[in-house]
Amino acid sequence: MPITLDKKLPAVDILRSENIFVMDDIRATHQDIRPINVLILNLMPTKEATETQLLRLLANTPLQINVDFLYMTSHKSKTTAAEHMEVFYKSFEDIEENYYDGLIITGAPVEKLAFEEVDYWEELTKVFAWSKRHVFSTLHLCWGAQAGLYYRYGIEKVALCDKLSGIYEQTVMNPQNRLMRGFDDAFLAPHSRYTDVPLKEVLDKSNLQVLAQGDEVGLSILASPDLREVYSFGHLEYDRDTLAKEYQRDVKAGLNPDLPKNYYDQDDSSRDPRMRWNLAAANFFSNWINYAVYQETPYRLEELEKDISFYGYL
Repeated sequence: MPITLDKKLPAVDILRSENIFVMDDIRATHQDIRPINVLILNLMPTKEATETQLLRLLANTPLQINVDFLYMTSHKSKTTAAEHMEVFYKSFEDIEENYYDGLIITGAPVEKLAFEEVDYWEELTKVFAWSKRHVFSTLHLCWGAQAGLYYRYGIEKVALCDKLSGIYEQTVMNPQNRLMRGFDDAFLAPHSRYTDVPLKEVLDKSNLQVLAQGDEVGLSILASPDLREVYSFGHLEYDRDTLAKEYQRDVKAGLNPDLPKNYYDQDDSSRDPRMRWNLAAANFFSNWINYAVYQETPYRLEELEKDISFYGYL
């Protein structure tokens, strides 16, 4: 089954050109099945690129998935046209009565700020609180993972000496976990961040399980035992050239960045980067949709309200 999208969304044509089956919203109304409903809170500045990256991975499933995009009204995007936001994105007020099988909260380039200094922090905390009773499983990515840990457990991020940027190896620590099903003992993933979360803080303040970590990246993937909370500090969704674009952006900004590690052959930025994390990305997102969302979520999502104590998510 396909992923269902507004037929005017730019990502639709890109995905179809890659032979990824997408269904526009008009045709989807004639499908007599219960689709999976996913909400994406897109905090990345390159919103259209992030849309395509995530939709490409969500489409790698036999399930039909309806997707809504959410934005923070307390922040004005400087890099995405206002018309795009108005047509394809919803505000929190638009969706706060809705229920979703899954929620994805992306990263954001605000790591150097204290959480409370981020202009949309108060609005974001409303989404976190709302998700407890309106979403079955939430997947937090990069800064979104750090923000979720801080909100739910008071776990602080710590600054790194240098930006962590490149393709790094992670070791699977809990191969029995369903999110790690199909993974080899180790896998590669892009990371791009200035901050980290200490393992000790996670172990002391939460019951989250460490699913993957690496010598250079530290914690990589965490999850609650029931998979209702999933935290990924890398960027498995990144395209081949995303780190290259970030590197060139930082060069133009005069930040004198180091080359992303393990990214260009012979550290030659004139060469095309090698794509070495595609299988891990496809596996991880498919596992999240299948095991954390589809197989566990109630058929009637409204039951999340009345059965909240059953799921242990108060």
